[in-house]
Amino acid sequence: MPADPAGSPSGSPPNAPTPFPGVTAAIPIPRTSHHAPQNPHGARLAVLTLTALGVVYGDIGTSPLYALQECFKPEYGLTADAATVYGVLSLILWSLILVVSFKYVSFILRADNNGEGGILAMLALILRKTETSSPRGRAALIALGLIGAALLYGDGIITPAISVLGAMEGLKIVSPRFSEFVVPVTIVIIVALFAVQRHGTHRVGAFFGPTMVIWFTTIAALGIREIARDAHILSAVNPMYAFAFITGHGIHGFVLLGAVILAVTGAEALYADMGHFGRKPIRLAWFWFVFPALLLNYFGQGSLLLRDPSAAVNPFYLLAPRAMLYPLIGIATAAAIIASQALISGAFSLTQQCVQLGYSPRVTIAHTSKHEAGQIYIPEVNIALAVGCVLVVLGFKEVANLGAAYGIAVTGTMAITTILYAVIMANRWNWPRWQVITLTTLFLIVDLAFFGANVIKIQHGGWVPLALAAVLFMMMTTWKRGRDILRDRLQRLSMPLSQFLESLNSSSIPRVQGTAVFLTSESFGVPVVLLHHLKHNKVLHQHVVLLSIRSEGIPEVAHQDRFVLVERLDHGFLKVIAHYGFNQTPSVPELITQLRHEHGLVARTMETSYYLGRELLIPKRETPADSLITMPYFRKKLFAVMARNARNAAEFFSLPAGRVVELGTQIEF
Repeated sequence: MPADPAGSPSGSPPNAPTPFPGVTAAIPIPRTSHHAPQNPHGARLAVLTLTALGVVYGDIGTSPLYALQECFKPEYGLTADAATVYGVLSLILWSLILVVSFKYVSFILRADNNGEGGILAMLALILRKTETSSPRGRAALIALGLIGAALLYGDGIITPAISVLGAMEGLKIVSPRFSEFVVPVTIVIIVALFAVQRHGTHRVGAFFGPTMVIWFTTIAALGIREIARDAHILSAVNPMYAFAFITGHGIHGFVLLGAVILAVTGAEALYADMGHFGRKPIRLAWFWFVFPALLLNYFGQGSLLLRDPSAAVNPFYLLAPRAMLYPLIGIATAAAIIASQALISGAFSLTQQCVQLGYSPRVTIAHTSKHEAGQIYIPEVNIALAVGCVLVVLGFKEVANLGAAYGIAVTGTMAITTILYAVIMANRWNWPRWQVITLTTLFLIVDLAFFGANVIKIQHGGWVPLALAAVLFMMMTTWKRGRDILRDRLQRLSMPLSQFLESLNSSSIPRVQGTAVFLTSESFGVPVVLLHHLKHNKVLHQHVVLLSIRSEGIPEVAHQDRFVLVERLDHGFLKVIAHYGFNQTPSVPELITQLRHEHGLVARTMETSYYLGRELLIPKRETPADSLITMPYFRKKLFAVMARNARNAAEFFSLPAGRVVELGTQIEF
């Protein structure tokens, strides 16, 4: 948990000192973690593959709605002749092979953090090995990971907008009179999508897989129908067509990569959602169903363009017979909602990880399923994403305009993933240097080519995800730095635990019945809130628990391995350090119950009080003389604002109403 101004528990350094003088008994608890699921097979594998189809492939599965259309928009000046169509199709095909099949499915999925994937899980995996690099190198890796995470939020805003907007643009094909309804209907669908998030996705999740089966079957059938008219289009599998297109069009061919990238958006979702399904189901779904369906549809669209170049206005919907347009719009809308849902759920999970790893203030985390811990709802993030999506739709109005903003967030994250993966190959897996260099170079050539092609679109909308990422990166790093400063100040206000326990031998402080639980952000020293309690109330309970909670760089910590250390101290004190994974939300009452059952803690529900510290932060332009850590004044102000708006610690840790005591103090920093 992050250390924060409400005095909540926090992750402390893994090498923080834990033994103290005066310990009468110490119970070391082994630190184990959640293990990746075993390799599924049979019926279980089939179910996981079907479910993965509905969750993982929604984003990349809806790219045929707009990818080829974007390639032939008037700004690129391409004519739908044979050489151009074959070249563009070949670029799309080999982008899917190199980025999705080769990079992500074959390699990136290997970098699992105890079964969990995603850019922050990868970063945590790297940082768990403390000797990975110098402090400066570690700081650079952390910065890259946070930038990648910040870019993913931009993806989370743009994906629902472009997917639903792309589905709704089928109304223009039905009748030009419907054009004025595209944006309003899109906004209504997006608002409805975010409005139902608080109910959770577990009820509709069972329909995601079958719906996407219908979607991929439909787009494959549409492609086959057109390919059957002229199978020569399949010759575009030859990579020489892509090479000839790039070399023949020069800078214009390179710029087109900024549109081709739309065909592979969603590749990062394969890795981010790995923890829910495992590698094998994701790979099976891709190679045996998703990839063939996408290729058939793209090649069908290409064949249509050769037969009717005017179809470039919307080759996806013009593939379908007119009688199928309404059903196809309905299926496409359902697929777009599923694609959006995956990104929204991903944003919730990413935020939870940021909170647990100490890069975000506490937020409201509601678990929407009694059976699936990963299904959560965060209202603050939901509202922000909803507002962002609506503003994006109102600002760009068409898929053709929105495409410029889409690619840069995706390609930036892809390049960062490659760099972090290179560190894992070299420092965790100890692969031969030539293999690391070869793979990293190959991945980066592709990633940076796509990124470079999208950089030139910054002025046309690409600045939107970059500006959002810059703001989020500033907030995350400010929160982390502010926590460090606050921890430093609190340590200086505290006193050694051994000295405090020794002072109780000669003191006449009254002891009253009951148990007091002091939540502290540090696992050493006397909590400042305890010192304030004694200063003002001049009394101690018979049983005192000093509770510190750490967040680990693993997804989950098993219930039976919850405690890192339980120390019985003199004078009825019990020092406890508990740890959680970055995909878990701590519950203090559960910890107290577990301590009561497993370690004999005397803690009756109605005789247990929970003490929290609440600090009033006062930013100062000058650095306090005794401070070793500082940051610019405007970031101090930002940190103070974020701290004031963080979720109440009592709610976050599920403390029982009426049993919480908060004591405040002013801290200059």
